[in-house]
Amino acid sequence: MLSDIFQTFLFSISPLGEGRVGIPFGMVKGLHPLLAYGVGTTANLLVFPLFNFLLNTFDKRLWKFRPYKSRSIKMIRNAKNGVGAKIHKYGFWGLMIFVMIPLPFTGAYMGVVAGRVLNVETRSAFKAISIGILISSTLIALATFFSMMGIKLL
Repeated sequence: MLSDIFQTFLFSISPLGEGRVGIPFGMVKGLHPLLAYGVGTTANLLVFPLFNFLLNTFDKRLWKFRPYKSRSIKMIRNAKNGVGAKIHKYGFWGLMIFVMIPLPFTGAYMGVVAGRVLNVETRSAFKAISIGILISSTLIALATFFSMMGIKLL
């Protein structure tokens, strides 16, 4: 059970899955739904402070390297062209909805990047991303729970 909790945590904090993979994984592995939700959501909420710290620490140091700089500029352009206008237009709510939508490339990691690129104040970005994560995690947990209940009925 402890390894299932740890794996749920790792899936939920990883940029490839976040809570969208971690919570269903924990529930499928047999964790109580509230435990899977709590572990997955907590891990996903840790993304903002950890990733923001890494970006603050290493961005200036790595900027002098051409591959990093060119990829960063490309990512910034893509972020601004893709959803940047909507997030910028709607501010806090736009960022929250962007993180909340359970689709690829719309989670907490991209929310941190979008917030930085669009110059959203750190405290406001943290609140928007956290609320988006809470809503997204709740939706994922409920969908997984009811899906598993439906499968058991069959």
